[in-house]
Amino acid sequence: MNIYLISLFPELVHQAAAFGVLGRAIKQQQLNLQCINPRDYAQDKHRTVDDRPYGGGPGMLMKVEPLAKAIMAAKSEASDNAKVVYMSPQGQQVNQQLFVSTAAERRDLILIAGRYEGIDERLIESLVDAEWSIGDYVLSGGEFAALVVVDAITRLIPGVLGDDESAMQDSFMDGLLDCPHYTRPESIDDEAVPEVLLSGDHEAIRRWRLKQALGRTWLRRPDLLDVMQNDASRWDEEKADLLAEFKKEHL
Repeated sequence: MNIYLISLFPELVHQAAAFGVLGRAIKQQQLNLQCINPRDYAQDKHRTVDDRPYGGGPGMLMKVEPLAKAIMAAKSEASDNAKVVYMSPQGQQVNQQLFVSTAAERRDLILIAGRYEGIDERLIESLVDAEWSIGDYVLSGGEFAALVVVDAITRLIPGVLGDDESAMQDSFMDGLLDCPHYTRPESIDDEAVPEVLLSGDHEAIRRWRLKQALGRTWLRRPDLLDVMQNDASRWDEEKADLLAEFKKEHL
């Protein structure tokens, strides 16, 4: 997959992407992550990339010409159907389903990491396909939000995690929070691993994990459970029975 990240701080991006899953995916050429710096397209001797907003007020905006040229440079390298996304607090809030569908599209992705107070609205209207937000808060720059997107999508590229089942069992993949997990030692301060996980009974373990996922979602994110219960294609008798068992055990 090819991702082009437009950023005034490419060093930040490259350093963060050098480790873990991202670093391994880049090294194995499963992900091609390129940074394009608008500063490289500034015309004045100071390589200015910010400008004052019309109407006054505090803060600056990213300068139009260098940013527009950086976007066009990315588009010239990307595939014809590349999707241009501006990381913005005003954008659609991302979720796992959006990342899954984006990874499945197999389109090149151009991510714009804004700085200052944002970018000129006319650039958004003419060059941007979508605006995405990672939450209702403000960051110093879009690089951090863009890296969240890059990491989440990279995990879904076949072969990146080694075992593709790892991604399929993550929280939110099926609309539920993940179940509890345990490793050695078998007992910590008299707290033992649940016996079912030691039983070797794969069907019992599957049902236990599903029950715990349902129960944890009911306790912590009932909004997610409501969505699932209202979708006949995702809610069935087994889930209803397991959730009822969990509630009985915890009430």
